[in-house]
Amino acid sequence: LDSLHSEIMDDDNFEPRARKIRSYLKRLVRDIPSNFQQRIPYELLSELAASLAQGQILEIVKMLTEVQQATEKHLFQNRLQFLQKQRNEKQSFLYSGPSSVEKKRFETTQKEQLKQYDMRLVTQIDQKVSDQQVTLERAGVPGFY
Repeated sequence: LDSLHSEIMDDDNFEPRARKIRSYLKRLVRDIPSNFQQRIPYELLSELAASLAQGQILEIVKMLTEVQQATEKHLFQNRLQFLQKQRNEKQSFLYSGPSSVEKKRFETTQKEQLKQYDMRLVTQIDQKVSDQQVTLERAGVPGFY
């Protein structure tokens, strides 16, 4: 994104910038499965390229990317802490000498807790995606209204 930004912003004319971006978007579309390619009309690519060529949208996308990466890193660190907490709880539990039935119940409980934790993480990521889509819609990015 940074290399594209610097490359296109070097050009002072709108049309050459829009052409470069359209060409870049076409290359990106070629890399996705064909059933998805059919859902992206050329007109959308052209409108998106024109919107990005104005510069402000590219700055918004860059900012959203940075926020997303920071959020993902934060959520990943939280998950690692949760897993460490579970490992510590398991060690303490095993130290008490539980029966095999108690061990099974404990492992099942921990597995369910992790599943619920992961579902909350996915919900947070989904909310972040929704927030990004609203931001892009408000900015007038084609395909987000």
